[in-house]
Order: sequence, then structure tokens, then C-alpha cells
Amino acid sequence: MVYITSWDEFVERSVQLFRADPDSTRYAMKYRHSEGKLVLKVTDNIQCLKFKTDQAQDAKKMEKLNNIFFTLMARGPDADISEVTGKEQMDAQATKRGRGRKQ
Repeated sequence: MVYITSWDEFVERSVQLFRADPDSTRYAMKYRHSEGKLVLKVTDNIQCLKFKTDQAQDAKKMEKLNNIFFTLMARGPDADISEVTGKEQMDAQATKRGRGRKQ
């Protein structure tokens, strides 16, 4: 149960772990406000992958990983996740208008 220091390696290995055994793979996250640390954990009871951060900017990365896992769980382990991981979502969100009243 060693912490992986590279975010990209953590995401890649987590997706591989899920695709190898989707029925027993779990994804958990834990935030400790007192320490300001976020710990992400992916395990299949045999192998355990962990990533720890104290950077607020990593919250967006965590949201991206959530979307990847939601896609894999909803569409199956063989689903194409390239549409989830690209810049397309960020570009789509940037073009949305404000929440004001329509005139």
C-alpha cells in the first residue's frame, strides 16, 4: 500500500485495475480538513493504489477521475474514456453563460 506520487500514473493504474476486475474494485476518497489532505484510494482487495495531496488545485483532477469511474461503471469496463479525459469538457463549460435572468 504505497502512495503513488504521479497523478497521471495513479489514474492510469487505477483504470487498469478497474478494467481487470470491475466487480470487486472500489474507489474511496477521504478528506481531512484539520490537515488539509485529500487521499484517494483504489483497491480490488489484492492490490491497493493510493494518492495523497494537499493542493487545492488537485480537486479538479479528482473530479476528472470521478467522471472516468462514473463512465466506466455506467457503460462497462470496455467503454471509451477519451471523451471524458480530454479538454472538450473544459471548453464546453467555458462557453456556458451566466445564471442571470433571460431577457
